[in-house]
Amino acid sequence: MTESYPAERTALLFVDPYNDFLAEGGKVWPRVRDVAEKVGLLDNLRAVVAAVRAAKIRVFIVPHRRWEPGDLESWQHANPYQQNAARSQVFARGSWGGDWYPDFAPQPGDIVVKEHWGSSGFANTDLDVLLKQHGIARVIVIGLIANTCIECTSRFAVELGYHVTLVKDATAAMSEEAMRAAHEINGPTYAHAIVTTQELMASLSAR
Repeated sequence: MTESYPAERTALLFVDPYNDFLAEGGKVWPRVRDVAEKVGLLDNLRAVVAAVRAAKIRVFIVPHRRWEPGDLESWQHANPYQQNAARSQVFARGSWGGDWYPDFAPQPGDIVVKEHWGSSGFANTDLDVLLKQHGIARVIVIGLIANTCIECTSRFAVELGYHVTLVKDATAAMSEEAMRAAHEINGPTYAHAIVTTQELMASLSAR
């Protein structure tokens, strides 16, 4: 079934479009490169962004916390994922790795959400209120990483009552097993639609 994406009720959530994730020389890129290149990640991200902009769908940038000195030092329950990122200074504020990947930098009219500390773009941010204030009921979720921030943000969206579409080749993970878990095992338990970039573009063009 072709999904419907009315522009006034739909948003694109682009999670973590940082150089550290997407660019040669990025701190995390070597760990996602194999899967990213296999699925055509960068070209698919470009295609999705272009298609949603052409469809007049608003883009929400959903960024991870940019590391700063002192982050997590007094935290009681920082998780292993956060601790590893802090040790590597991933997305360090003011660094090249913490800058937007040039192709996906925010454009006029885009909304940049407050940075999330964990994996969910909703927890402790303003994403939910921003979506509600713009009358959004459906979200299309792309970016990094499939089995962490994409999955957690999408699950949270469902719990808040949003219709969620995952674009399975507009994301990547650190292994093929993680991608399979995200889209074949976990995704079907919560997402309303799991599509390819081409399938999404067909739905947008059929509106």
